[in-house]
Formats: sequence, structure tokens, C-alpha cells
Amino acid sequence: MPISSSVQALAAAVIMSTVVSLGCAQEAPPAAGAAAYIQGVTGHGQPNEQTLEQINAAGYAAVIDLRGPEENRGLADERATVEGLGMSYIPLPIVGEGAINFDNANELDQLLAQFDKPVFVHCGSGNRAGALLALRAKLNGADDETAVEAGRETGLAGLEDVVRQRLLDR
Repeated sequence: MPISSSVQALAAAVIMSTVVSLGCAQEAPPAAGAAAYIQGVTGHGQPNEQTLEQINAAGYAAVIDLRGPEENRGLADERATVEGLGMSYIPLPIVGEGAINFDNANELDQLLAQFDKPVFVHCGSGNRAGALLALRAKLNGADDETAVEAGRETGLAGLEDVVRQRLLDR
């Protein structure tokens, strides 16, 4: 089903308000709250070309794409669009619940550490982005509830039970 232009405009406004409020990525002390663990990172669903232009204008350095190679991106060539705007495009395919794990969260953390400007991390809906960012928060010292909250703030929804199980198993 096509998304109406008013819904797209609203989504773009929400993204921009988030983008403007973010600083650069950094490791936070455990008592700093969820926002400190996701500073400089925006987790989101699939962006359109307008969203990519907006995050570029806001000073983002990179787009990390968590979608699998077979997933529809709604763009003719996301890599070319991102790189054409002057940002780095990094694919990190996260396919299936089994890929929501600390190894992939660590890989995401290492990728994020390469940039001193904000980074946009996306999947199809934001759910996988939020899930990996929750596990990343735990790797960086967050307690379990703070990690889950960091995930929720970056798109975690339907995978929350998976994240909570990974946290219990750790």
C-alpha cells in the first residue's frame, strides 16, 4: 500500500526532530540513562530519498543498512543514493531472529566507532535496528532495562522478547 505524502511528511518531521537533537556517538557511563547509549545514532525503518537528503543535510556521516540482500528498499539503488550525497553506505545484513545477537551488536558497535558524526542505522521497520542497538547498549555497560529502553527509543518493538532472552542468556 502506498504511503500518503502527508504521512511521509510527518515521518520526515519526526526524523528531523530526532536528527537535530543528536550529537556524536560515544560510550556512556552506566548511570547515564538510555539516551546516552544511543547518542549520535538514529535507528529507523527504511528511509526514502527525502529522508536520506535530510540526514545528509543534518551532518550524518553514514548509513548502516541492516536489511538482507533480498529485501525491497523502495529505492533504485540505496548505496548509490547515499554515496551520491557524500555519506558512507555500509551493509550489515541482519536476517532472522538468530541474527539478533551480541556478535552482530559488537560488529555494529565497531562500525559506529569509525565515525565522529551521527550515523543512521536502519532495517525495514526499525525493529532490528533497535534490537541490535539495545544489545550494543548492554555491551557498553547499560543494565538490562536501560538497554531495552535504548532499543525502544531506536525502533525496537516486536523483537523485544528476543532481546530480553539474549540479555538473560548473557
